Amino acid sequence: MSSELQGKRIAFLVANEGVEQVELTEPWKAVERSGGEPVLIAPEQGEVQAFHHLDKGSTFPVDEVLEQAEPGSFDAVVLPGGVANPDQLRTKPAAVEFLRELFAAGKPAAVICHGPWTLVEADLVRGRRITSWPSLRTDIRNAGGDWVDEEVVVDQGLVSSRKPDDLPAFCAKIVEEFAEGEHEVAQAGATQGASV
Repeated sequence: MSSELQGKRIAFLVANEGVEQVELTEPWKAVERSGGEPVLIAPEQGEVQAFHHLDKGSTFPVDEVLEQAEPGSFDAVVLPGGVANPDQLRTKPAAVEFLRELFAAGKPAAVICHGPWTLVEADLVRGRRITSWPSLRTDIRNAGGDWVDEEVVVDQGLVSSRKPDDLPAFCAKIVEEFAEGEHEVAQAGATQGASV
């Protein structure tokens, strides 16, 4: 176990149902192996039901309820994918505001697969180079982002990847970015907000 993330609390923000299990568990393990403290945040207490594509996977206990989670107590955030997960999460004003506060503070973030839908809702992709599952390309471009088809992309502290196959590169890069800590706050996106 390394200590690159020693003393850092990393928020894993998900809906209570629909997160792609491997996109939750692999980054979680990477954070733990690096000495960080992963914290599972969801809109409701209880458990998070993960999925393997369309099949139910394991359940995971919620550590903090979204409405009570303090963005300032976290050093970074991970947004795993799964189609249903970010589609539900982006409808929660508390999730949108949580992300806006973290981005406004220059905290690093990581997002994979369909996860950027929540960032689009929060108007946080504007002016950023980002990748995702290919079906989000138009959504990201319409929200002012520069979508690219690459394994892993880093822009202003935001790490993004396309799919589960990208997880090794994604996990290595999140540890690196999270260890660096806060980044200079970009003027676009972080200071503008779409109405919810």
